[in-house]
Amino acid sequence: MDLYHIVDSPPCWSVRITAAALNVKLNLKEMDLLEKKNHLSPEFTKLNPQQTVPTLVVEKDFIMAESRATIAYLADKYGKDDSLYPKDLKTRAIVNQRLFFDIGTLYDKILYYYFAKFFNKQPDPQDLKRFEKALGVLNTFLEGNNYVAGTKTFTIADISLYSSLKCVTVFNFDFSPYPNVKKWLKLMDEKAPAKEVITEGLKELKALLETYNA
Repeated sequence: MDLYHIVDSPPCWSVRITAAALNVKLNLKEMDLLEKKNHLSPEFTKLNPQQTVPTLVVEKDFIMAESRATIAYLADKYGKDDSLYPKDLKTRAIVNQRLFFDIGTLYDKILYYYFAKFFNKQPDPQDLKRFEKALGVLNTFLEGNNYVAGTKTFTIADISLYSSLKCVTVFNFDFSPYPNVKKWLKLMDEKAPAKEVITEGLKELKALLETYNA
């Protein structure tokens, strides 16, 4: 399967980490969204009309966009068991809720505040407060739990939220007011596979931010 991605994208990280957890090999095709802007090409637009990454070409006529939908598909298709994406309806509903919380609340706030300059905007202090409020919610989710959906092992919801939050570490954000989140991040650092995905991604992201702040 071909994965169109960029190295410094948290949603792309989540797909690569999920694939690694499932022992699924991906053929990585790196995109350049800033200079070459090849995501806007007619060829890529035909693959994904949203012109976004990650884009996973599963088959010629089956192409997945949106990282959270993609990792759910991968877990269902290739999981040897249902630990990454539990089949129990109540547990799966909680995993789904955490995934939707990530895209609709947490990662959304990260983009608005920390990556405002990428959109030619200045960071709004109110967006930082909204991000901190979202972190407080995640901290509550983790109260008494090792993982975000209350499962015994990490799920795709943990992978997605972990990928989202790791990008904030390049800004030296202090997680101390959120002890459950801080503990969970450390646990995911230990448990999540493909550690090079995060390491290389953070290095690339830091270099990119230095360019924008120059």
